[in-house]
Amino acid sequence: MNVIEGIKGIFRRSCLKKYSSDVPTGIVPVSDLHSAVAFIDVEDTSFDECKVLLVNFFRENGIKGEIFFFDFRHLSEGERLITSIQTTILRKDLNWFGRPSKEKVKLMLKGEPDLFISLISKEEFPIEFMAKCSRARFKIGRRQLPGNTFDLVVSDSKEKPCSEADLFRQMLVYLGRIKG
Repeated sequence: MNVIEGIKGIFRRSCLKKYSSDVPTGIVPVSDLHSAVAFIDVEDTSFDECKVLLVNFFRENGIKGEIFFFDFRHLSEGERLITSIQTTILRKDLNWFGRPSKEKVKLMLKGEPDLFISLISKEEFPIEFMAKCSRARFKIGRRQLPGNTFDLVVSDSKEKPCSEADLFRQMLVYLGRIKG
């Protein structure tokens, strides 16, 4: 590990300690969930399909849902965003050690979600920060984060990674079983 990465690690740990939620989490029946926030990666080829699946899940269960997008691509000149700028976290929205801007964090927290869903496949600090500072009572993820952040983890196999949409379909099976 080089010196820069070591310094980033110190700032990240300090930031997580300062901003992490102290709300107890656990598996909550879908019938007890009223609001949700989900994070998907626009670099996944199924992100449009995944967005539709999430919206349908929220609507069918009477959940007020908000979808945030991670878009860390380097856009070339003339290339445009394909998602709303308000709910898209761009590389420029991250500080030097990877914490999302206060505006994006406030927007996520504003809805006071009961459910936090991460379909992000990469183990990166921005999703770790958002998951840990969220005050959601039930957190679902694709990969477990340090400190056992997620109450339910549905992961794809290492031999054959699946798309966000396919993974969310698998999550729906589990959510259906704990409907309550």
